Amino acid sequence: MNDDDRALCAATAGLLRAAGTLGLWGVALSLVSGLVLALTGRSLPSVTWAAFAVVALIGLPERYLAMRVRLDAALFDGLARSTIASGPVMDRALATLGLRPRANGARPLADRVLGARQLMQRHGIAVIAQTIVFAMALAMQDWR
Repeated sequence: MNDDDRALCAATAGLLRAAGTLGLWGVALSLVSGLVLALTGRSLPSVTWAAFAVVALIGLPERYLAMRVRLDAALFDGLARSTIASGPVMDRALATLGLRPRANGARPLADRVLGARQLMQRHGIAVIAQTIVFAMALAMQDWR
């Protein structure tokens, strides 16, 4: 791996770590929604109750995506620091852990970076959806 590839891996790892803030917001929305449902669920209008439940349920895939983003950040950091020798070595380790199917060909680094960015974007979409539905739930609290 050359210096340009290591720099790209380090930049990608930094970008993915920065997206961790989204994960904090997503888990906060899930926890607040769960608490609202647990403490005041019976007194809420059904539409509001359903909106808070949707926020909490979106939190399940959001947590999975946040975990995957953190994993990818660690993997790209390993590539940047050369603690992981190369992409194919990383693929074999992930296949051994059962996290990736065994592949015959090597994936180019650009494809790996694109996949990580797409994963980060999916996580962002989940958090945005949670935020929108949470705002709707707050707006509908007084509807009867």
